[in-house]
Amino acid sequence: MTDHSFGYYGIAFFGIILLRYFLVAGGTYLIFYSPLRPVSPHRDLQPRPVDGRSIRHDIKLSILSAGIFALAAALIITGYGWGLTRLYSQAQQYGFWYLGVSYVIVLILQDAYFYFTHRLFHHPRLFRWFHQGHHRSRYPTPWTSFAFDPLEGMVQSLFLVVIVLVIPLHFITLIAVLTTMTIWAVVNHLGCDRLPLAFPHHWLSRWFIGPAHHSVHHLKYTVHYGLYFTFWDRLLGTQDPDFHRSSSIR
Repeated sequence: MTDHSFGYYGIAFFGIILLRYFLVAGGTYLIFYSPLRPVSPHRDLQPRPVDGRSIRHDIKLSILSAGIFALAAALIITGYGWGLTRLYSQAQQYGFWYLGVSYVIVLILQDAYFYFTHRLFHHPRLFRWFHQGHHRSRYPTPWTSFAFDPLEGMVQSLFLVVIVLVIPLHFITLIAVLTTMTIWAVVNHLGCDRLPLAFPHHWLSRWFIGPAHHSVHHLKYTVHYGLYFTFWDRLLGTQDPDFHRSSSIR
């Protein structure tokens, strides 16, 4: 890998992360929020009008988040150049089987990290400083997916910085984790009024967090703190008991 300065990496990653955000979040928004899309399959849950001010706010926060995550990425690559991380580029070094195993391990650890930090940010003394900006959108859109308050963005980006110091990860695995995180965040912030009626109550929703599950969090604040899996919510009593009983999210 060609050596560049920390500033070069920071600017390059800022452009890449920002482009990814506008392509993925913007593309998803066009597909699901276009006035030309098919009529909602919900008979009693019609699409809500989009709040332009909330979207503009989410985009501004996302641009700030892109800068924070770009600095974290630059720190990781610089650390790799100095031999400080456990990133590697030869797949056979740990075996091809380890690529999948390490991917799953990182997702499980990230989910736990997100759950506990997310729940902490909802403490009344921290909420205003760490998480209030994300909840400006009571009914989120794909643009909300990356809208972190700066302090929250720093905490969440810290996970990846630390994980590459601890666990051997191939660059492909790291990219796969980042891709999963991006797509999952965008999908989770789709409104339930944009999805098929059966989707929120598909059997997978008992184990994996989706848009219906996360929409409840934006409405109630005190439940559903996870990122990928419902495990911690179910174990620690922050799963909404009415989630699987209702036929729609209002």
